[in-house]
Amino acid sequence: MSNRRSLLSKYFLICMAVILVSFICLGAVLLLISSYYFNNSNRSTLEGSITGLTTYISESMLEEPMSWKADVQDKISEYADNTSADYILFNSSGEIILSSDLADDLEEIYEHDLGTDFISQYGETVTSVNTDIDQIFSSAVLTVGKTFSGNGPTYCLIAVTSREATNSYTRDIMEIFIISAVIVLIISVIIIYLTTVKLTAPIKEMSDAAKKIGRGDFDIQLPEYDEAEFNDLASAMNEMASSLKSYDTMRNSFVANVSHELRTPMTSIGGFVDGMLDKTIPPEEEQHYLKIISSEVHRLTRLVRSMLNLAKIESGELKPNFTSFSVLDPIVDTLVTFEKRLEEKNIDIRGLDTEKRYNLWADNDLIHQVIYNLLENAIKFVNKDGYISFRFEEVGYLTVIYIRNSGEGLSQEELSLVFDRFYKTDKSRSEDATGVGLGLNIVRSIIKLHGGKIQVRSVVGEYTEFMFSLPNKDVS
Repeated sequence: MSNRRSLLSKYFLICMAVILVSFICLGAVLLLISSYYFNNSNRSTLEGSITGLTTYISESMLEEPMSWKADVQDKISEYADNTSADYILFNSSGEIILSSDLADDLEEIYEHDLGTDFISQYGETVTSVNTDIDQIFSSAVLTVGKTFSGNGPTYCLIAVTSREATNSYTRDIMEIFIISAVIVLIISVIIIYLTTVKLTAPIKEMSDAAKKIGRGDFDIQLPEYDEAEFNDLASAMNEMASSLKSYDTMRNSFVANVSHELRTPMTSIGGFVDGMLDKTIPPEEEQHYLKIISSEVHRLTRLVRSMLNLAKIESGELKPNFTSFSVLDPIVDTLVTFEKRLEEKNIDIRGLDTEKRYNLWADNDLIHQVIYNLLENAIKFVNKDGYISFRFEEVGYLTVIYIRNSGEGLSQEELSLVFDRFYKTDKSRSEDATGVGLGLNIVRSIIKLHGGKIQVRSVVGEYTEFMFSLPNKDVS
């Protein structure tokens, strides 16, 4: 069993992967931006607090030199509650004088001798420093401090950002983001799934149609789609199905026609041979029937040869040998071949006394076959004492040849069928038993092989005219 995923699942998984990666990136960016905003806001708050506290402490030292500590302790605790930060007052040697109720992870500061090196980081103006406070913290935290003097000695007041406040802020941001992301993800899953199902529905419909075509059902007709790409593909599949149906009809018709054309002479041959074998046909008549058998064998030979020629042309095996020659060469040669039949009907040949030389750039042998088939057809249907006329003209790199014969002409219905394989007009079926109905089809195939075109027009009771074009020079 194949483990390949369907287009629906692949498209769905890709969309979900893109959304998840986008959420992760968005979460990281949001976390960085919110942390940056929180730190900046917190820094501004702490800088203002340090400025206010140092001023208050300096004034208290001057006003109450002996009891300032109690008052300052209360003030520091008040600021700590309002700003969610820890405040520590150092003397110039780095010893702690006062502090707010320090957080648990900051209690270790009493066990450390921070010394003057730590105090020296802060100046007489409010200074922000990211430090681990002598490795008390595993990572740096924001501290804001300032040195000042009150009653003589120099002091340093620093505010340490509360890690719990920072973590709480980050946690709140992430909770909001995660809840929002989950809600958006659920909505996205539903929308993407429904959209994917709708988007891939035409593909499934086309796949089912292709399977029907593969089974030989060419009567499918896909609808129009809103998407241009799907609509183009559906139109192409409809055209393909229509073409295949046409080819299938032609194939069935071809097989039926070939079967009929083969069966008729073979039945005649078999019947006459059986009649001679069982003595149903008298010996004195055998010569007559042997001539009929020979005629039918020649008819079968022509049929097979014509079918082989068509197969070679359509398969591309037959490559024209292009040479330059006069258009009159194959016409005159063919007229000589039909001289006896022309005399029997007393046919007048017109239009060959042209002074201008019209050349062709084509395969001489193949064009001989074209002229032969067209003249044979013209002689077959021209009326007695009628005419066959020729006319030529040059249009750019093409020479256009007109072959017209007088006679009964063709109806509009017959005009649309004359180039079909095995097609014979009613008159042809009654007057010509040797034809196989492939001559004009071969003519059209050879002319198409040379890059030309052929048309036929007729006026009932007056004439039939074939017009075809062939190159007159090498344009490759």
